[in-house]
Amino acid sequence: MTDAISSILTQIRAHEMRMRGPDAAQGNAIAPSALAPGAAGAAQGAPGFQQTLSNAIDSVSRAQNTSGALQQAFELGDPRADLARVMVAMQQSQVAFRATVEVRNRLVQAYQDVMNMPV
Repeated sequence: MTDAISSILTQIRAHEMRMRGPDAAQGNAIAPSALAPGAAGAAQGAPGFQQTLSNAIDSVSRAQNTSGALQQAFELGDPRADLARVMVAMQQSQVAFRATVEVRNRLVQAYQDVMNMPV
């Protein structure tokens, strides 16, 4: 499970680097325009955090719905729903859900860390 989470985090970081463009190689300094809410995302047309999170949750939901539909079709005897496809869909759904829960846990922990920082 840790490998899957690391893989997802790596993909998120790679996507973030692609969205930043050629300026990303100049370092990790925060640009003044990045401090304004939604300034960077609106300027580049990139989705914000809320949209990205919503898309990820929708993707997990679709995976779970697909898995459930295949499972039901297999139980009803549909010849197109073979056991291997059902099991793979169920595993994909399970991994996606576990990764989402882990991301949620890390976000909650980060929020708690920030809230407990002395001012």
